[in-house]
Amino acid sequence: MTKPLLRSALPLVVACLLTGCVPPPGKTQSRCAAALGPPVLVFNLFFGRNVPGLGNVTDKEWRAFLDQEVTPNLPHGYTVFDAQGAWMNPVNDKTLREPTRVLMVALPDVPESAAAVTRVRNAYQVRFRQGLVGMAAYPACGSF
Repeated sequence: MTKPLLRSALPLVVACLLTGCVPPPGKTQSRCAAALGPPVLVFNLFFGRNVPGLGNVTDKEWRAFLDQEVTPNLPHGYTVFDAQGAWMNPVNDKTLREPTRVLMVALPDVPESAAAVTRVRNAYQVRFRQGLVGMAAYPACGSF
């Protein structure tokens, strides 16, 4: 694997590894010092912007998605940043690169948090014809 390919694939590999390391909701193993805040789950969602047959999700379409789907499901706040993603198409084993938006949110470790994140992922997959919205989640301590 070349260094540029390794660098572009590393976040996806890390995300894939992390998704299997999260305890079920309500079972965070972290003990948080009082100054660090209570236990939370941090979710990173990876939204590919290539829409099959239609080009890229535009900034206007992304803002509408945030307003209509993300904010109602995550009303206490979230962070979004631009990234470049890569993934291997399992049908033809070709690596595809695409612009990506990463959404990061820290939520209480309760079943409702996972349900809210799932609603956001599913809405994006349907709206923009995506096979999957990648996700990584991990326990942390948080104060907001």
